[in-house]
Amino acid sequence: MRPLIQLKAATPRFVIGLLLACFGPTPLAWAVVPAPDGGYPGGNTAEGQKALFSLTTGGFNTAVGWLSLETNITGQFNTGVGAGTLALNTGDENTASGTGALLLNTTGTSNTANGALALFHNTIGIQNTASGCTALFSNTTGDNNTAIGISALFTNATGSANTASGYKALISNTTGNENTAMGASALFSNTTADQNTALGTSALTSNTTGAHNTATGYQALMNNINGVENTATGFGALAANTTGADNTAVGVGALQNNTTGNENVALGTVAGVNATGSFNVYIGAGENGVAGESNACYIASIFNQTSANGVPVLVNSDDKLGTMTSSRRFKEEIKPLDKASEALFGLTPVTFHYKKEIDPVGIPQFGLVAEDVEKVNPDLVVRDKKGKPYSVRYEQVNAMLLNEFLKEHKAFVEEQHKVEKQESRLQEQEARIARQQKQIEALTAGLQKVSGQLRLSKAAPQTVLNDQ
Repeated sequence: MRPLIQLKAATPRFVIGLLLACFGPTPLAWAVVPAPDGGYPGGNTAEGQKALFSLTTGGFNTAVGWLSLETNITGQFNTGVGAGTLALNTGDENTASGTGALLLNTTGTSNTANGALALFHNTIGIQNTASGCTALFSNTTGDNNTAIGISALFTNATGSANTASGYKALISNTTGNENTAMGASALFSNTTADQNTALGTSALTSNTTGAHNTATGYQALMNNINGVENTATGFGALAANTTGADNTAVGVGALQNNTTGNENVALGTVAGVNATGSFNVYIGAGENGVAGESNACYIASIFNQTSANGVPVLVNSDDKLGTMTSSRRFKEEIKPLDKASEALFGLTPVTFHYKKEIDPVGIPQFGLVAEDVEKVNPDLVVRDKKGKPYSVRYEQVNAMLLNEFLKEHKAFVEEQHKVEKQESRLQEQEARIARQQKQIEALTAGLQKVSGQLRLSKAAPQTVLNDQ
């Protein structure tokens, strides 16, 4: 027998495919009498007991295996290869390869299952991909999941948009959404948590309900249970964390021993490895950090380094780092300090020791007490976020000291000028007196000479001459 409708031999195959896609199945148009082995109208192929048993108008289905696509009636573009594959299916565009793959699927569409019992329980879930024995085994209504690996996403029932690649990756997930696990046992214990990313064997393996975590590296965040919004990159980073939240660790062993501490940042190999507190920052390699310490910042490669032409770095109560600048272009309302620096005379320098929790060694310290300085001049005090006195603006004190020094220096110079003038006057007076003394001495000598002459004239005898 010849086909009821014949296509010309020259008709390209892609045109035939286009026609199939555009016009859908028309059983009579493509019927072959007698039908070839396994070939049926509508582009359907069936091999096996009750394969495509219930089909009516569905087209372009392929069922190979016992009960494969048995209940499919109108579904089309499905492929089931293996006993029981897509046995209850009525949906479209599903592909199942492996015994029991997509066995319970009913109206779910665009699913792909490769492996024995893959997507076994899926009923109405759509656009899922499972590759591996029992991958996405328990999924029923979850959508847009991808599971690659034996038992990957095994327990997932209604969770959607999850991606699991690796042996038992996301195996315990039930309703969690938008998780990504790549690596054997990655996110192994996750059940209901959402938006976690685990890349590496055993990464986030203990996580159950913690959300928004990112772990990249072997055993990264491996003990996290319900800690949220943590980021760990590197072998063993944040490995001991259980309930700590908002931590960021980048580097092998970074923050490795942190368990419940929050909002820590560690960058570098074993950075902050001993830390267990909160709000700490560790930058640089080395076993820095102290157990139980909080609100601390460690930065390597600074101590014992000299910056000959640098400026001091300051930090404000908002944790912003910066430097002081003295350029005129950044200033306004410039005027002399004048008497404002006289507040220094009201300050009381003290010696003290910091409390043990701050300085266990108890090194003697010298300085001022912020609360005392506030009473003298509030502008000399650094305040915390609550507005309470925290420290003293010692750099401003230095400027005031300079002003007082210059004032004293000016007064000293003026006094010196006065003294020099007085000394000059004294020298002039002494010179005048010396001149006067010489004059007196000269007058005295002259008077003495005249007086001597007078005495001689008075002492000479009188002689009378007679003319005889």
